[in-house]
Amino acid sequence: MPGRVPPRGLVTDSIFQGATGCVVYYYVMSEEINKLIPELAEWNNGDGIDIDAWAQCVGNFEHAIAYAELFWPEFELYDGCAFFAGIDKRNYQDWMKSTNGDKTSVQAVMNHTHIVDLFPNVKEEPTREQVVHLGRKLKDMWETKLKRDFPGQEITVSFPEDESEDLLSYEITFFI
Repeated sequence: MPGRVPPRGLVTDSIFQGATGCVVYYYVMSEEINKLIPELAEWNNGDGIDIDAWAQCVGNFEHAIAYAELFWPEFELYDGCAFFAGIDKRNYQDWMKSTNGDKTSVQAVMNHTHIVDLFPNVKEEPTREQVVHLGRKLKDMWETKLKRDFPGQEITVSFPEDESEDLLSYEITFFI
């Protein structure tokens, strides 16, 4: 395939046209990615596939756009607080009453997301490593986006990683 640039991570030049029509590159995967996405190792008769090539084969624009919106969301400031865009003001007022005006607590609860709730219909439960990896990435992205959207504003993004057997306990939130 002259002129085609191989994806990052490629360490061999062996390629073939896959059954799905995708160009599939053979490469050596990192142990971390192989553990987080076990399916990568199954491709190419067990020789594996590069994460970029795999995403090109199984992904689509609709999913990519949805993930981009989930991972790089719109935010807004309201009443001296930070929220996802489109805050329900009635819900905010209810929480303000129930917390005696504790804006930090209100933001923490209204903005929290359980990592496993992002994909409630998966066939197999994720591993702790997968949940923590995704939580760390989300934390980095949300911190970056909040700093960009609200420069000079001190906004905390919290993702506690304490060891837990209950994967639902891994949640991310943000607050001023």
